[in-house]
Amino acid sequence: MLQFKFSDFDIECGTDEAGRGCLAGPVTAAAIVLPDGFEMKLLNDSKQLSEKIREKLKPLIEDIAVSFSVTHIEPKIIDEINILNASIKAMQACIVKLNPLPSYIIVDGNRFKPINDIPFSTIIKGDSKFMSIAAASVLAKTYRDDYMNTIHEEFPMYNWKKNKGYPTIEHREAIRKYGTTKYHRMSFRLLPEQLKLPFD
Repeated sequence: MLQFKFSDFDIECGTDEAGRGCLAGPVTAAAIVLPDGFEMKLLNDSKQLSEKIREKLKPLIEDIAVSFSVTHIEPKIIDEINILNASIKAMQACIVKLNPLPSYIIVDGNRFKPINDIPFSTIIKGDSKFMSIAAASVLAKTYRDDYMNTIHEEFPMYNWKKNKGYPTIEHREAIRKYGTTKYHRMSFRLLPEQLKLPFD
């Protein structure tokens, strides 16, 4: 059973990201403030939901939210600052776009960096414990999936529409056959035996 709030602060936002473990595409974060009395029976950690349910929940969450924001951090930045820092940067970018600005932040996972002196708590498996983090996880996942479906049209041979950039056997075989694209994360181990892959 998801809890509504973690803190006693008036405006609490939840934030989460999607795509940390992918070989291609952005890391995408969402942050959201939910209204008092919020209830949504189907809502859960996005990884526990089918794509169909996530797509059904997305507009419902957006309609009822007090405020929400989504941010993509591109592979070039991920390669420059590493995936952990890119994930945190994406979540921070979402939070500062919220209106009203939250007075407390709850973050899925165990790592975060302060933003605008707003107090925060990191919560392991927070997306299966708190509504706002679960809602943020659904938005982050659906927006990132939409992004991967779009760039799939540009490079269909990697089948990002299906694997969403994750390191499936099919995706790695396509990298082996066709090389890399501007959407691949060059700092990641793209092939199991790789020592170094040249930039395109």
